[in-house]
Amino acid sequence: MVELQLLNQEDAPVVFQLAHCNNDMKVAIATLNAPKALNALNLDMIRLLAPQLSEWSADDSIAMVVLRGSGDKAFCAGGDVVSLYKAMAADDGNNFLETFFSEEYKLDYQIHNYDKPILLWGNGIIMGGGLGLMAGASHRVVTETSRIAMPEITIGLYPDVGGSYFLNKMPEGVGLFLGLTGASVNANDAKFVGLADHFINADHFDILLHNLSEVNWGKTNVLNHDKLTQLLLSIEEGAHSLPSSALKPLANEIKKLTDLPSLSAQVDHILSIDSSENKWLSKAQAGLKHGSPLSAVLVSEQLKRLAGQSLKACFSQELAMSVHCGEVGEFQEGVRALLIDKDGKPNWRFKSIADVDSDVIESFFVPKWDDKNHPLATM
Repeated sequence: MVELQLLNQEDAPVVFQLAHCNNDMKVAIATLNAPKALNALNLDMIRLLAPQLSEWSADDSIAMVVLRGSGDKAFCAGGDVVSLYKAMAADDGNNFLETFFSEEYKLDYQIHNYDKPILLWGNGIIMGGGLGLMAGASHRVVTETSRIAMPEITIGLYPDVGGSYFLNKMPEGVGLFLGLTGASVNANDAKFVGLADHFINADHFDILLHNLSEVNWGKTNVLNHDKLTQLLLSIEEGAHSLPSSALKPLANEIKKLTDLPSLSAQVDHILSIDSSENKWLSKAQAGLKHGSPLSAVLVSEQLKRLAGQSLKACFSQELAMSVHCGEVGEFQEGVRALLIDKDGKPNWRFKSIADVDSDVIESFFVPKWDDKNHPLATM
């Protein structure tokens, strides 16, 4: 059992610890600590994580960082959209949404560009804002319990937290399919679409931590990245078999989406695939049918308009889109139906894709700030 040094209060929203290694180097551990809320990412967590990551980056005795969630159910089930709903309902949505999303995206970008290795322990549910944290980590580990999704279509939002960037890097049509359906993927498919690097059994975290503490870490980040990769590969060799893929058998059907002339045709194609013997696909189709038509159009447009753009450009555009979502109304209604009243019956302003006017879509892509005054200008 590795002895851990506690750096802050054990009931803090994020708990920080150090594991001391053989050669006076240390492994830093950050644990999202809201298990009853499935570690949903809130502003307090973001404001603890960002400066601590900066401090660890500057500390030559820290070899690497582990980012995990408290409990067995979830790494992070998404951003704290209930707090966003309350702000929108109080007519303070724009200010709070701008603050929340700005700080969240800066943290995500910090992780993407972190110089030291970050091992993200992706156990259990990883959705939305949780995937924003995961996507940029250098070493992303999934387990047999991992369930990863960008289900924003169910709440009238769209796949943000860099989704414009990483969904576009998936196999042809897959990013669009996952964005439109909100479908969750397991460890096998997370590796297939480029969201995970290693598979380790869920009950092996303590073994992993022990092995990390036994490594003779080097003095350069490049060397430590390699040492961590080799360690994870050695542990992975002893892991149980990956769960069966849900996406790979559908790869040819999903790829056809890229050849279709319109979003309506793409939606029709997804709904036309025979799912009578496929519960996963049936659930994905239901997510598309039940989701926000406005969100469906936004998914399509963000992937087309931001294809090939830099990560910073994607975050900058997403910030404007996310703040505007607080103004249009579908986001508030989606959260109400799913998480506030929990009636599961969102009354979408736009009843179908055809009802979504092009002017409404264009409003999401109108610059809200000039380059100098953009909240992410210093990112």
